[in-house]
Amino acid sequence: MEPIKFMVVSGFLGAGKTTTMIALAEHMNATYGETAIIANDLGANLVDTSLTQTSGCTVTEIASGCICYQMDNVVDQLRRLRDKDRAVFVMSDIPGCGVGALDHVYHTLAREHADEFQLAPFTVITDPERLRMIMPEKADINLPEELVYLLQLQLEEADLVVLNKCDLLTDEEQARYVEFLKTAVPDIPVLCISAREKTGIAELADFITTRGSALKNFSVRDNHEFEQAEAKLTWYNRRMYFKAADDGKMDMNAVVEDLIEEIRMGLIERKRNVPHLKTFATSGNGDFNKASLIGVDYDIEYEQQFLRDHKNMRMIINARAVCESRPLARLVDDAVDEVCERYGLDCQVFFTECFGMADEGR
Repeated sequence: MEPIKFMVVSGFLGAGKTTTMIALAEHMNATYGETAIIANDLGANLVDTSLTQTSGCTVTEIASGCICYQMDNVVDQLRRLRDKDRAVFVMSDIPGCGVGALDHVYHTLAREHADEFQLAPFTVITDPERLRMIMPEKADINLPEELVYLLQLQLEEADLVVLNKCDLLTDEEQARYVEFLKTAVPDIPVLCISAREKTGIAELADFITTRGSALKNFSVRDNHEFEQAEAKLTWYNRRMYFKAADDGKMDMNAVVEDLIEEIRMGLIERKRNVPHLKTFATSGNGDFNKASLIGVDYDIEYEQQFLRDHKNMRMIINARAVCESRPLARLVDDAVDEVCERYGLDCQVFFTECFGMADEGR
């Protein structure tokens, strides 16, 4: 049996890893062969899984822990996708800070399963706003210096760096970012794409399907700076159901927007930030709202909004915040209560978890 290709997609929170994987999978399903996605995170109830399912792509989930420490599960999922879904190419993201999978995942697969899996280039997604943190102008986007260090580590780990969101740049700006990357990581190829506009996706697909990983030696084991950086982040996940108390239809897009704005204001009041907050809300019949916030100083970005009014919606919130876990949990509770009172909603909570990186597994 021919080995299938496997690729890890790393990158900073909010750089567009999921959108890139979906755009790649849609293109490669039509041009290369069955392509599947593994959604991975430390918590459960993932926005990324729900969003990927709306694309029609084959998706499975490895939750409640990074794939770096679930290698038996990774191998089982890869075999299932190969045997059951006939996948010839599988890609997985990694959660949070996105550093260390080259060592833990790639080298383990190369050492123990080389006959089953070919390793595509270890790919790191970045975007202009995050990249500015380490460029000469040192943009201040209200994140701790420790997280800036993580971005530098990610670039060093890569076989391939992908500059996403190039639709937001002029040709001159794009050239400046590419030139910086070629200086910062001179031996690593750089490709430019817009996952949202699907530009550059064909070139990216060609690169990852015709090349392999260099399997360079890179590790963050016993790296105290890395551990300090990870400790800055808190995970928050919630699954809930909103219903209009009077059973009437309403603009659920406004509810989603106001809920995110209430969370934003709670973080600002506490002088905290959220490198990535994602929500996915659906009312059935294929109608959904997918929203994203990449920092308290940024506008909300929408993958899609509801096309019509609804009486109810199911909603998932995933937040990766620079905020202690208890204050974060309280401010989200306050935001939900405020929105329910404002719009006359009843809310039923099915699942909530909130933990710091140092508390992984609790």
